[in-house]
Amino acid sequence: MPLFCFNTVADYLEAARQMADTGHPTLARLLAEEAADRTSDAAEAARILDEFPGSSLRQED
Repeated sequence: MPLFCFNTVADYLEAARQMADTGHPTLARLLAEEAADRTSDAAEAARILDEFPGSSLRQED
């Protein structure tokens, strides 16, 4: 099992793609949401979320 080091948006996206490719869409979506949150460009954030469709899975306090 690969270990992930999350320092950049690209790290989150790489992990999200690996999760999607291995049949873990829920984890992929959560990682994509984190990547989108960490980008300052709204258009890029929207593109990231479009790549991993679905509703937000986060629970707000």
